[in-house]
Amino acid sequence: MQALIEEPKKSKKSNLKKIDKKINTLTKIIYRGVGRAIADYNLIENNDKILVAVSGGKDSLSLLKILQMRQSFAPVKYDILAVHINMGYPCQQPKILESFFKENDINYYIEKLNILKPGQTRKDITCFWCSWNRRKAIFELAGKFGCNKVALGHHKDDITETILLNMFFQGEISAMAPRQELFQGKITIIRPFAYVEEKILEQFATRCNFPIPHCTCPNAKTSKRTLMKKIIKNLEKDIKDVKNNIFQSLKRIKTDYLL
Repeated sequence: MQALIEEPKKSKKSNLKKIDKKINTLTKIIYRGVGRAIADYNLIENNDKILVAVSGGKDSLSLLKILQMRQSFAPVKYDILAVHINMGYPCQQPKILESFFKENDINYYIEKLNILKPGQTRKDITCFWCSWNRRKAIFELAGKFGCNKVALGHHKDDITETILLNMFFQGEISAMAPRQELFQGKITIIRPFAYVEEKILEQFATRCNFPIPHCTCPNAKTSKRTLMKKIIKNLEKDIKDVKNNIFQSLKRIKTDYLL
């Protein structure tokens, strides 16, 4: 891993540009979901320093914007540092995000990794290897910059799909926790979008005119997660609340009926 030891770029302002009035309804829906998740799982506390992992997709950019917008009225004070991990692929994503961060006065830091071995292409990299390297870099940077929280843009659909993934491929019942403490509590992963559906974030990102991702995963269309998404979508044709039912099932475990 190539480490870039620098101080994060400083912003001149603490808030993002004023949002379009047309997205007020979407914003309120997201605020409501984020507020519930924060209250239910104590996700954000006073004087937190939060590293927001920004891939450049709709979820991470929406999370960054919402968390920074909330700083103006949230009952607790917290700082935000946007971090993008440049995986070394030949694409313009890092430059596009750097321009976005500067234009919106966001404190940021971009770390460059080179995970491709000589002669390899992006298609040779597995999802596990890419994810493992990205997470390792994020945790190291959180420690370096004194961030006690790492915010990820996983939403309700991600959690629902993960439940099925773990059942189908791992033979276990588990999901993504909205709050997860690591390294003896030194770093806590938080997922403020745990109650927010993907379709809302898609509309929000479109209204905000976020930059289009230029470095997408080559395995995205054939991944196991994509398969789970298709299964849930097909089930919704006959079972309207199937996604919500799967999500709620982990909160309604009847231990008397388990092996």
